[in-house]
Amino acid sequence: MNWDIWSEVEQILVELKLSPIVAVVPDNEDPDLKVGPAHPGFWGEVRKWQTSGWTIGLHGYQHKLITRESGVVGIAQRSEFTGLSQQEQQAKLHRATEIFGREGVTLDVWVAPSHSFDQRTLFALKQLGLKVISDGFALAPHRDANGLLWIPQQLWKFRWRPFGVWTVCFHHNRWTKKDMASFRADVQTYREQISDLRSVVNLYSCRHHQVFDDLYAGVHMATRLLRRPNPPTA
Repeated sequence: MNWDIWSEVEQILVELKLSPIVAVVPDNEDPDLKVGPAHPGFWGEVRKWQTSGWTIGLHGYQHKLITRESGVVGIAQRSEFTGLSQQEQQAKLHRATEIFGREGVTLDVWVAPSHSFDQRTLFALKQLGLKVISDGFALAPHRDANGLLWIPQQLWKFRWRPFGVWTVCFHHNRWTKKDMASFRADVQTYREQISDLRSVVNLYSCRHHQVFDDLYAGVHMATRLLRRPNPPTA
């Protein structure tokens, strides 16, 4: 990834004592994400983040978007997983988690490439013991009928909201100085409202999916499509 930009992002997060979700591709083969030379100490950096209390997300396996299906969230019609057989998906996820295990990194949450996955993906994740999903639209985090805890991921930049839990998704590789300045200003502005995954899980672990979540999801999705083109989907 772009380590020059990331170094500045990381410095801001450390200064403000924030504990983000960092989505990690275990075996990146997506040329769009190869924006710089490989970092020889990459996994040491990941272990450092986790030791510091940051959340590590499983961001697919190789980030190769090979199907044209959007899956259960319905944002982008491209996926590394959606539409593949149960066996194919389980094999990919098994290889991905093996890499993390070999590197001594514990996985806390699923963060799908392109926000695209299906019910087979969810079944495979549960089989692997990964039961927190960072995605989807809802009033608040909730458990679904299969016991998976969904943490809504509904923003791609900071916005004021009167209530709810709003995960903000950032892709920093091609940020400009203006983007960095905006990020710094926003995290400083919203610092007191920013939580971490562990706190959210503890607070909402007993909340179950409600019909109002479905109603809200429909309204939010329709509003998002009217307001702007699709967000970045890495």
